[in-house]
Amino acid sequence: MAPQSLKKNYRCSRSLKQFYSGGPFVVSSDGSFIVCACGDAINIVDASDSSVKSTIEGESDSLTALALSPDDKLLFSGGHSRQIRVWDLETLKCIRTWKGHEGPVMGMACHASGGLLATAGADRKVLVWDVDGGFCTHYFKGHKGVVSSVLFHPDANKNILISGSDDATVRVWDLMAKNTEKKCLAILDKHFSAVSSIALSEDGLTLLTAGRDKVVNVWDLHDYSCKTTVATYEVLEAVTIVSSGSPFASFIASLDQKSKKKKTSSQETHFITLGERGVVRIWKSEGSVCLYEQKSSDITVSSDDEESKRGFTAAAMLPSDRGLLCVTADQQFFIYSVVENVEEPELVLRKRLVGYNEEISDMKFLGDEEQFLAVATNLEEVRVYDVATMSCSYVLAGHKEVVLSLDTCVSSSGNVLVVTGSKDKTVRLWNATSQSCIGVGTGHNGDILAVAFAKKSFSFFVSGSGDRTLKVWSLDGISEDSEEPINLKTRSVVAAHDKDINSVAVARNDSLVCTGSEDRTASIWRLPDLVHVVTLKGHKRRIFSVEFSPVDQCVMTASGDKTVKIWAISDGSCLKTFEGHTSSVLRASFITDGTQFVSCGADGLLKLWNVNTSECIATYDQHEDKVWALAVGKKTEMVATGGGDAVINIWHDSTASDKEDEFRKEEKTILRGQELENAVLDAEYTKAIRLAFELRRPHKVYELFAGLCKKRESDDQIVKALQGLEKEEFRLLFEYLREWNTKPNRCHIAQFVLYQTFNILPPTEIVQVKGIGELLEGLIPYSQRHFNRMDRFVRSSFLLDYTLGEMSVIDPKTDTEYPKDKKIEEETREMEQEPEADQKTPSRKRKSQKSKDRSSKKRLVAEAQGNVIAV
Repeated sequence: MAPQSLKKNYRCSRSLKQFYSGGPFVVSSDGSFIVCACGDAINIVDASDSSVKSTIEGESDSLTALALSPDDKLLFSGGHSRQIRVWDLETLKCIRTWKGHEGPVMGMACHASGGLLATAGADRKVLVWDVDGGFCTHYFKGHKGVVSSVLFHPDANKNILISGSDDATVRVWDLMAKNTEKKCLAILDKHFSAVSSIALSEDGLTLLTAGRDKVVNVWDLHDYSCKTTVATYEVLEAVTIVSSGSPFASFIASLDQKSKKKKTSSQETHFITLGERGVVRIWKSEGSVCLYEQKSSDITVSSDDEESKRGFTAAAMLPSDRGLLCVTADQQFFIYSVVENVEEPELVLRKRLVGYNEEISDMKFLGDEEQFLAVATNLEEVRVYDVATMSCSYVLAGHKEVVLSLDTCVSSSGNVLVVTGSKDKTVRLWNATSQSCIGVGTGHNGDILAVAFAKKSFSFFVSGSGDRTLKVWSLDGISEDSEEPINLKTRSVVAAHDKDINSVAVARNDSLVCTGSEDRTASIWRLPDLVHVVTLKGHKRRIFSVEFSPVDQCVMTASGDKTVKIWAISDGSCLKTFEGHTSSVLRASFITDGTQFVSCGADGLLKLWNVNTSECIATYDQHEDKVWALAVGKKTEMVATGGGDAVINIWHDSTASDKEDEFRKEEKTILRGQELENAVLDAEYTKAIRLAFELRRPHKVYELFAGLCKKRESDDQIVKALQGLEKEEFRLLFEYLREWNTKPNRCHIAQFVLYQTFNILPPTEIVQVKGIGELLEGLIPYSQRHFNRMDRFVRSSFLLDYTLGEMSVIDPKTDTEYPKDKKIEEETREMEQEPEADQKTPSRKRKSQKSKDRSSKKRLVAEAQGNVIAV
């Protein structure tokens, strides 16, 4: 078997972050995305895979209400700051804001026309606003409690607004009434507690109101009379109408046939209720009959304590037959759909979107294909995620306290088994295929911090606890299809350490087990009798993780002293020490047949190491808190990390893809480079400059501009080349000009191109260039220096003009008046008297005098030129 090639890079392919912190939410008209509150921000979440499509950053305002326009283009938000904001979902910018209520906005609804927005406030008022103008069109008061819900009539021609309040009343308002006393059409006061939800039938003639008094009232909007009252015997948080033609309607029809009821009347109303019990129930208004009720809740509870029960807080019927969306108190979205079996239709939980995971303590991949990921968080349940969609497929619930550790394996019969350790001091064995608990082990006196399956026979698993003991649990005789959990038995027990055991690992041949402890040591024990083999001493702080090498007789430990060590099993000597983390190393795991490993720590980093060279190949920073959990796929060697920031990141080996991308990029660069050379040869300077910018070749750009400056009509050519650049290329141009401007041999080209750039670009476009302020700050000082130098040259050239003019080398201007001293005037007179003297002297002497005059003039000119050059 050929050795695997070393991995050089990992890429984060999928990430699950917190996207919902509870509170308001709203679903798009087609059900494709959900807008929900996450702290101060607003997240737009894809309903298919719970990925955050975009985020609208808030302004330190706790959101209390959200609404969407009918066309899903505008988003309305309100909070404790009393500000009502209108957001454009295409640009994610706030296009309008105003302040209306005297308290927090508790509910919102948009009219079917999209032009009106109704808001309900804690100040007991209901206001209607013009969306475009931002002014109040209607002002309704009369409620004596907080108004929590508001609803427009679905028929745009019926100008009716309905509001529900904590004063146990529902009021119907007339939007067309001019008389103040006639604004309130009716007061519906059959409830005895706060009204939590209101809903209208499809025809708009029937109104349903649900309250915390455990009843649903059905009202006739013709005369505002109460048709019937349905007792549900649970505190209700949501009521929704079942629309005709939906799968739920056919489901109800099948339920009616099964119960042998009379044919459903057209006047009957079917609705769904959800509340504190956490079950979905379908009702028929006539006769107050409950047609369907879930046998058990899909929401897990930690105990029988009333305060710890978690129920539903809101619900919405999704369009396009997407199902029923229910929101839980622990920030989860449940999507139910109807499954029509041959025997009996059934309502099943199709998708579970987890808005918040809390701190993640451990995780492992499930199955041979590793399509699922089991995650232990600060909850009493284990959530199993689909790696492809990152939606929670199911949960394993049964522990009474928080789950601290877990491990997975595939048994000989093909079932996926999961073992979990909890703060309730028990271990549980699960059949993930049937999603049932098949065994419970008791006996530890402390929190169970680590568990591990056997690697070869899968006939046992080990557990390490805060009581400092190591236990081996037998799986012999356990039925994997058992409906009721049986008591697990221990094979052997040993007091392994002086302090808590943080990690355990079993060797590939099931002959050894290693434990890492708070006492800064790791110990190796021989199975099955737990005979001590060797103690590994050398770490300066507690050991968080241990793992056997898949090929060598060695074990790897990760410690709080910021190091990872590899030890020889034979004598317990330290073979290698890896340093690089800036804080405690919390997990480490071998990959690539033991030639590499990955580690994560309290510094939030994931590192890839080479064992042979002790080199850190790559470092990844995708977490904002400690990375407690690390899972490596056995088959795909896919990596998953999770930590204190409640984020789960999935990493894939991108070595091959990166190499292919690099090859394609290099090939493309070569082709574009050849195209650039062809453009230069063809004198297509505009195209050549564009290609040089695309290839990021500043020297080639300089050569092209320098070549253009030497040609005739260079101005037109440069302007034409600059006009073909994009905004990003102009930013690169300013960066290049800043560098050229600092060099004396290139500053002339830089100044000329800069001049032409400012001529063709208006100031409004220049200020839009990214980082233009910093670029101009780098251009201004050197440009000022160049102007000062040219000014000195110009002033120095006047000395040469004066000198040559006085020497009659150039024709002096008649009107130029230069200062003359007495010595110059005397020399002038002598020059005028010299010809008379020359007439009396011999010709040879005159000739020699002329030569002297010429030589003196040449000397003066040379001196003048030297002085100018020196200046």
